[in-house]
Amino acid sequence: MPERISVDPQICSGKPCIKGTRIMVRNILGMFAGGYTLERILQEYPELTSDDVVAALRYASDVVDEMKVIPCA
Repeated sequence: MPERISVDPQICSGKPCIKGTRIMVRNILGMFAGGYTLERILQEYPELTSDDVVAALRYASDVVDEMKVIPCA
């Protein structure tokens, strides 16, 4: 997974992207949240592979897992 995700301050202001592209992890997450299927995401971004999309989801999962979440009152 880390080999597919890049965090570079010179690319997209350091936001996590699929390596070799300017496609941000958050874009992929937003597409899923908006109801896109894996197949539709790949149609929109033909330069991606299904492994790239899965890597983005795993990256986001890992980031959330590392965060300390403070419950709202």
